[in-house]
Amino acid sequence: MGVCLFPGNGETDGPDACFSYGEFSAFRRRLAAEEGFPLGDMRGFGGDTSWGEVATVLAPLLNHPDDHGRNISSQECRLILPRLEGVLSDWLSGSDSSPAARNQVRELSDLVSVLRVCVREDVELCFL
Repeated sequence: MGVCLFPGNGETDGPDACFSYGEFSAFRRRLAAEEGFPLGDMRGFGGDTSWGEVATVLAPLLNHPDDHGRNISSQECRLILPRLEGVLSDWLSGSDSSPAARNQVRELSDLVSVLRVCVREDVELCFL
């Protein structure tokens, strides 16, 4: 079991980004660190910091329940995509070549592909 993110365009053969729950947690922790804060400090992740206290376009992705919750709108995808493309570029040029880091680069690349479809087709990012 895990989390799968995909474009809400009704196509079953399109791109997706799938994670185990543990991988999704580690992935979001790393993205939060890229944004300058520890995810564990945030409300809903064990901490007391409100999401209103951090400025990141990634908040809809980072502050999303693993197993339920609303889809991310195409407008939010338009804001998230450029930031994730920048992070992907950074991760690709980074020096961490551990298996976990390589896996997260692949996961981020998959998610960027999904978001590109969401933006191009003006559809939601869906969670399953």
